[in-house]
Amino acid sequence: MHRRSLLGAALLAAPGRARGQQPQGQGSGFATRPVRIIVPAVAAGGSDTTTRIVAPRMAAALGQPIVVDNRPGGSGNLANELLAQAPADGHALQMGTIGNLVVNPLIQRNLPILPLRDFSTISLSVQVTNLLVVPVDRPWRSVADLVAAAKAKPGSLSYGSSGVGSAGHLAGALLDQVAGIESVHIPYRGGGQLIADILSGKVDFSFATAATTLEHVQSGKLRALAVPTAERSALVPWVPTMAETGVPGYAVLNWYALVGPKGLPASVLQEINTALHAALRDPETVQKLAQQGIEPLPSTPEACAAFMAAETAKWAAVVKAARIGEG
Repeated sequence: MHRRSLLGAALLAAPGRARGQQPQGQGSGFATRPVRIIVPAVAAGGSDTTTRIVAPRMAAALGQPIVVDNRPGGSGNLANELLAQAPADGHALQMGTIGNLVVNPLIQRNLPILPLRDFSTISLSVQVTNLLVVPVDRPWRSVADLVAAAKAKPGSLSYGSSGVGSAGHLAGALLDQVAGIESVHIPYRGGGQLIADILSGKVDFSFATAATTLEHVQSGKLRALAVPTAERSALVPWVPTMAETGVPGYAVLNWYALVGPKGLPASVLQEINTALHAALRDPETVQKLAQQGIEPLPSTPEACAAFMAAETAKWAAVVKAARIGEG
């Protein structure tokens, strides 16, 4: 696939915050106690769902339970700080997103943690199917219709995302730039309220995950105009790409990556990489991910770092042109 060609804190959670513990397996590697995977988002979001699906198979490979620790504060910066404070022994990891691993340093000055500098990249994890959706009572039947409406009344259309710097925010900003339109971004703290406001017509469109939108598309409450990727999605093969419906050259990939504290020993890093890859090859795990519009995207640690660097360069230009945050 074209997208794949791009690749080539100690246990700090307060009592009651950790969830998702899995049964202990039979591994005999570095792990001597439960492994915590920090998620920079609320429960039931895409990165949380991904982590909870891959956790059982990873736990079996590592021989210890995996605890999922949701830390959504500061647009993912809290999760970054917790990971940076953790010993580099493999017992604290993070399922990071494009937002907190790539975009935050582009839109916030003087951050103490810079993921490419301060984390060990372990592997890309998955890519997530997003859909460009509009309320069913809107007249637009294609992206070309949406663009025409936005051009007719600049600044009149709004789009929602799960937060500043999220994949949905970037997708909307890129659409503005590529299509030559001006729309208003409305950030939310998560997908729940965003979807509620799209359904009620409070926002005009959104690039939201299939996991949160597909049932509403299938029930006729939302209309899917396109997928923002370069290729159609196997989950919704009837939905065209942005290029096919009026915006050539447009592509946004929503991805997650597994990272650890800086200085993970090579043997530990490799063991975690192997455990994640085993989970992403497991048929039951793959099926559960597919049901959520999530596709495995494993990589080497080196390819993960190179991909994050390329994404940083790509989105730096978009952030600057859109004047997002402090960028």
